[in-house]
Amino acid sequence: MVQTVTETTAPYDALLLCSFGGPNAHDDVVPFLRNVTRGKNIPEDRLKEVGEHYYGFGGKSPINEQNLELLAALRAELDRRGFDLPVIWGNRNWHPYTVDTLRDAVAFGTKRVLTIVTSAYASYSGSRQYREHLAEARALLGDDAPVIDILRPFFNDPGFVAANTEAIAEALASLQGGHQGAHIVYVTHSIPDTMQDASAATGPGYREQHEDVRRTIDAALAGRFQERFASSLSYCSRSGDPRVPWLEPDVNDHIEALAEQGVKKIVIAPIGFVSDHMEVAFDLDIEAMETAAEHGMVAARAATVGVRPEFVSGIVDMVIERAARERGEQVEAPTVGEFEAFPDVAPPGSCRMRHDEVTGIPVLAGDQD
Repeated sequence: MVQTVTETTAPYDALLLCSFGGPNAHDDVVPFLRNVTRGKNIPEDRLKEVGEHYYGFGGKSPINEQNLELLAALRAELDRRGFDLPVIWGNRNWHPYTVDTLRDAVAFGTKRVLTIVTSAYASYSGSRQYREHLAEARALLGDDAPVIDILRPFFNDPGFVAANTEAIAEALASLQGGHQGAHIVYVTHSIPDTMQDASAATGPGYREQHEDVRRTIDAALAGRFQERFASSLSYCSRSGDPRVPWLEPDVNDHIEALAEQGVKKIVIAPIGFVSDHMEVAFDLDIEAMETAAEHGMVAARAATVGVRPEFVSGIVDMVIERAARERGEQVEAPTVGEFEAFPDVAPPGSCRMRHDEVTGIPVLAGDQD
């Protein structure tokens, strides 16, 4: 029997927002990219070439300011509900680094932390790599390290889906000439096919998670607009060896194909991203919008969920829900779409880089793996 949730965030005494990170200035770009590509033997010339994307924005990624806004929004929502829970922020690849943030938190007496990873979907790069990163941070802190739990993937949380639905509805309403006949181009970050296969080993795979969100939003929009919009899922930001298969179609190739099919209006909906970092700012706002314009299409880009109230409130709901389970209370995990909530602790073998490839790299939230 499901109990009434006790309105407290105990046993947690801090909430960690853990993100990818991004450069803040021109001189940060190449060092940041070295961090991202460490161990992959990427030539320095290639890093400088990729850095041009950042230099076009003054060397500053929008992700850091977005994280600060989300940090403030989470604090405000917790305060509104009467929860005195500090919210802290750490990155994998740039300042503030997670280990430094946790070291400071420990100095102020933090013993147990719940982590929100700024990726809604389960895959190696979206979830397991963060679990490896947090395990490394604990190892560096040694005996002083706090207990770290991780909030489950939230792609099918009602608040995340509702926030995306609102953003896409606004983009549809903004289309020049009206929304009739518009095609919604859902977009997420591409991953290698091997990583997709590994993500599906213990539950719905990365692609399937996105397709579930697409169907759920499509149904909600049909009810709102009294019109069923055609839609499809595409990918951006593939990198690495071009001989290695990654999830397709690329968003630009896909827009070209839609134009050839006679589609005149599109909404580009970045459901794979929580905030407007470089993959959104460059790949979508510049490249994809240019592709649409070159083919005579009317296009609008939907916003990411950012700090929309539905999203922020939903995350805080999940924090309260997780805290209750850690206290031994029986709590439902509300979801939308076809899939159940992912488990709090990842199953053994989940979201490896390649299925059944055991690297020996320690992970949290499933360390029996």
